[in-house]
Amino acid sequence: MRPNALGRTIAGVVAVVGLAAGSVATAGTAFAATASTTGTTAVAQPAAVAATQNFGLTTAEAKNVQNFLADYWGYTGAIDGQLGTNSWKAFQRCLATYWGYTGAIDGDPGTNTIKALQRLLKDDYGYTGEIDGIAGPDTRAAFKRFAA
Repeated sequence: MRPNALGRTIAGVVAVVGLAAGSVATAGTAFAATASTTGTTAVAQPAAVAATQNFGLTTAEAKNVQNFLADYWGYTGAIDGQLGTNSWKAFQRCLATYWGYTGAIDGDPGTNTIKALQRLLKDDYGYTGEIDGIAGPDTRAAFKRFAA
């Protein structure tokens, strides 16, 4: 085969492969466009609350917190050392009563819950950081003292 003929053959094969790939890509796009016009509508869902958030506490320390919450703040869940939604709801009731928590009693230990927790920890458990709603190392260390 002459060099020129070989080059044309390779170029032809590359072109055919490229066209085939383009057809597959176009078919995928056409299918996707057709599928999106079927009337199916995406519905936004609220973000799920984290299953548990112990903020560095061991299971034994978290059980101490749950016992405190069961004794004083209406926690009725399992004493399992996993601070889940119901543990945090009980804690939010405590924080709302004494430590300036004004958010929903929803069991989500978000920024406002952490700020109120930091106020509690600053008052009696050696927390010296900012009331910033971030459960950083100083907040976690004071929370461990609270849980001890």
